[in-house]
Amino acid sequence: MQHKPVIHPLGSPFIELQSIDSTNNYALTRIRERMAEHGTAFFAHEQTAGKGQMGRQWISQKDSNIAMSLVLRPGSLQLSQQFWLSACIAVAVLNFLTRHAGNDMRIKWPNDLYWQDRKLGGILIENIVGASRAPAGPGLPSNWDWAVTGIGLNINQTSFPPELPNPVSLKQITGKTFDTVLLAKNLCGDINDGFSQLLQNGFDEIFKLYNENIYKRGATVKLKKTSAVFQTTIKAVSETGELVTHNGVFEERFAFGEISWLL
Repeated sequence: MQHKPVIHPLGSPFIELQSIDSTNNYALTRIRERMAEHGTAFFAHEQTAGKGQMGRQWISQKDSNIAMSLVLRPGSLQLSQQFWLSACIAVAVLNFLTRHAGNDMRIKWPNDLYWQDRKLGGILIENIVGASRAPAGPGLPSNWDWAVTGIGLNINQTSFPPELPNPVSLKQITGKTFDTVLLAKNLCGDINDGFSQLLQNGFDEIFKLYNENIYKRGATVKLKKTSAVFQTTIKAVSETGELVTHNGVFEERFAFGEISWLL
């Protein structure tokens, strides 16, 4: 009799690391060494070379914040649905933060977490594709093998480097000091619930919540593309993850990495 493989909930096992360069790097290495499985969470008390979007560094004070990477098998998701997973994680983290920080939390496209006009956290997903199966093609299953979801959240830190323009932490918002490990474990539960919803019920409800909570939705903002700075109004995000704006004359769509915000 064949037994189905055990699929661990996200956050199980939960592995604490005292000091590491990057939890994402560590998770990717463990996957390649076959020492990680779906559900594994790697939490670092100190991260010396944390990674942000577009090659930026994520700076985090020792023993003060959440620096964690979750190992996921994308399951039935296709490579063309990478934004679905990104939005799912962002909505789950937003829901978690809203419980602690109130209703001023928003998702700044594509997946930063903002309280009012200040950055509380960010998400970086790195993928392993085609490591264990033949390349996907028409009628064939996806070859999206692994997704490593890195999450950095400012929790108890109250002093930040001056080069960070607009940081904020949960402690600054609430006046409370938090147990970062307990908080991270609770966050894993929220993400697990969201991921299960995505696989079981599809993307519609998650997509709706993502768009309802977009930072600056309906507001006119300044964006920069190459050397050109322009004003436009944030309308929505498309189902494939493009930022949809309107410049007063026509609609424009921008892919991730194509523009930067001027706040």
